[in-house]
Amino acid sequence: MIQKGVATFTLDSGKCPRWLYERMVRLGREMVYVIIDEYGPDEFVKRIADPVWFQSLGTVLAFDWNASGLTTILTAALKEAIRGREKQLGIFICGGKGKTSRKTPDEIKDWGTALALPGQKVENLVYNSKMAAKVDSALVQDGFQIYHHSFMFSKTGSWAVVQQGMNTENLTARRYHWYSQKITDLVCEPHSGIISQVRVPALNLTAKTSDNTRKVSTELVQGSYVSLMKDIQIIRKHSSPLSRMVSLKSGDAEATFLHLENREFKTHPVLGEDFSKSKYLERILVKVCDQKPKNYEKLLSLEGVGPKTMRALSLVSEVVYGAKPSYEDPARYSFAHGGKDATPYPVDRQTYDASIEFFSRIVQKTKLPFYEKRNILAKLSK
Repeated sequence: MIQKGVATFTLDSGKCPRWLYERMVRLGREMVYVIIDEYGPDEFVKRIADPVWFQSLGTVLAFDWNASGLTTILTAALKEAIRGREKQLGIFICGGKGKTSRKTPDEIKDWGTALALPGQKVENLVYNSKMAAKVDSALVQDGFQIYHHSFMFSKTGSWAVVQQGMNTENLTARRYHWYSQKITDLVCEPHSGIISQVRVPALNLTAKTSDNTRKVSTELVQGSYVSLMKDIQIIRKHSSPLSRMVSLKSGDAEATFLHLENREFKTHPVLGEDFSKSKYLERILVKVCDQKPKNYEKLLSLEGVGPKTMRALSLVSEVVYGAKPSYEDPARYSFAHGGKDATPYPVDRQTYDASIEFFSRIVQKTKLPFYEKRNILAKLSK
């Protein structure tokens, strides 16, 4: 079972044919009913958070296994499949693609009202939905812009996030999975699965190895705005290559400006950015320093704090105070069950067979016509 990560696919164009979508909804409905009847709503949410299982479900429902559309169409089909029976099934699907994703908080609140959930519980669900989106846009800076966000939760409170970003330069899409029961820290390696075909340069502020960066960034905004801006000015002043060590005083502590050679400045993932005067960045930093968030999560959660703010704080933490973040892509694997050429790893036969056995059993239990079951099972056997 894959435990951490992201999935990457080719970026789709065009629309899913209506005839295919309607069949995906119908088959998806039968699959959901059987899974929940046999395993319960919490188990369904857990499986949705597993990118291998999610990918397998999309393939069983007949969508392209390696296309970005699998994510958006599958979540839309599942949402439609349970429409009107959410309370009976005990699962609720909010959000979706584009403008629909921005309605996620309102949909969660609507379900909270319909289910008479405690206000604090609803607020927590909304908060987790928003933070998942913020983390994958501001802390995992991998060049993929989030355009799909789906939040699923059970009546007992388990939740999962499936969201996807696009990279228009290399025409790929990347999917991010979250599962509530696996998360101990929203800003430190919170993802629940990784599948990826490509690796890209990334600023990964969620990595465990970025812990010192998160700590120093928090301390920077807990101090005075004037002090922080002095550090920002150093970055701006030395946007050209440095040739010597520069010693700085910060209160009682001494910080050393790291020695960076010319080649390091040219290839550094963040120093290539223009950090010239930005009134918007300065306004956000004034606000953040005034509120003095007690930890990194609270810092990220503040309104207006986004990728550039976190990038600037990360750069100051690294260059001025020596707290270097991770620049490794959080993606780890390429395919659900490995590849026949052992790339990126040999086929995991045990997991592969378990997936086939699970879906075969579920299909057999659905109320679909015999000939449809036969066609699905035939495809699984191949």
